[in-house]
Amino acid sequence: MKDIQIAIYGAQMVAVRVYFAIKKLYPYVQVHCFLVSSRAGNPSSIDGIPVIEIENFSCRDMRILIAAPDVHHAEIITGLEKRAFTDYQCIDSKAEAKLLEAFYAEEGRFLPLTSYPPKSAEETEEEEPSSLRESVQTSASPSIAVYMSKFYKDKPLKNTCKQPCWVHPIQAGTALTGERIADLQDNAGDNISIKNPNYSELTASYWVGKHGTADYLGLYHYRRILDVTEKDLCRLRANDIDAVLPYPSMHCPNIQEHHRRYLKEGDWEAMLLALKELEPSYGEALPKLFKGPYFYNFNMLIAKREIYKQYCDWMFPILARTEELSVPRGSERKDRYIGYLGESLTTLFFLYHEKDFKIAHTGCFMLI
Repeated sequence: MKDIQIAIYGAQMVAVRVYFAIKKLYPYVQVHCFLVSSRAGNPSSIDGIPVIEIENFSCRDMRILIAAPDVHHAEIITGLEKRAFTDYQCIDSKAEAKLLEAFYAEEGRFLPLTSYPPKSAEETEEEEPSSLRESVQTSASPSIAVYMSKFYKDKPLKNTCKQPCWVHPIQAGTALTGERIADLQDNAGDNISIKNPNYSELTASYWVGKHGTADYLGLYHYRRILDVTEKDLCRLRANDIDAVLPYPSMHCPNIQEHHRRYLKEGDWEAMLLALKELEPSYGEALPKLFKGPYFYNFNMLIAKREIYKQYCDWMFPILARTEELSVPRGSERKDRYIGYLGESLTTLFFLYHEKDFKIAHTGCFMLI
């Protein structure tokens, strides 16, 4: 098959994921360049492929794949059409999830949740050969409570998306305002709600770890959700799945790129020191694990209650110690840096336990 030349609009997380998936799955598709509105804050190249500003790109007959967060697609399309580019295709979060599922199937790693049967062998044998064979036995599902983190300054969503009854909105950073936007608040009982400016959605995650009682606990964002259906809940019990995580991002050349983009080096060093003090075995494992490209973004997951609590009991003391070691200290700033460090610790925790836990993966959908 003749090689096909394309350009990818975007140069950050989504674009890199889409690029590596295409590179493996469609070797006849050649990425000519990455396009951005401005080079500021973007790399000069990705995997040896140049990143160029759209105003310097003149190949109007080349297909452009828009690989940026869904919320930016409309603005990007407007900009392309003003420049007379008409051959473009949006890779939304659902299309991206399909690409990642196929990519990781080829990699033989980070297996999808849908690869597990929704019923155990014993349950299948007991079924009568009827239309019931395709039905979802909700009674076979474990109890689950996923908490959707919301903040009182969140921008309204353009499209509403009805969530299942097991997804519960929780107000993160409740201690910062008198406004109430959810029935559940993260300042009840044992909490760190006041730390939300640095911890972001992790103040809700802390609350879930301390107060959640369902068999499976989880965290979503107000505009990001995991692709988990009612049928998938049966897969959790039937296969004794320990945790469900979003498909990892790929970073180039490795996941150290993430902290270099989002964190001050002094804050990263403070976290490494906190790991050395509190969890030295993880600190020793980090350099090897972080040489790879795979990274769990968003601090989102669903896990058995005991594993969710283990994860929280491990992570939050490290973050608290990091606040003490940071310059300036965490109590003196409001820049979300702890939330970004949380992503790194989430990645470390689950890569460290990759062979200990049965982990399934799924797409992360963005609501707009």
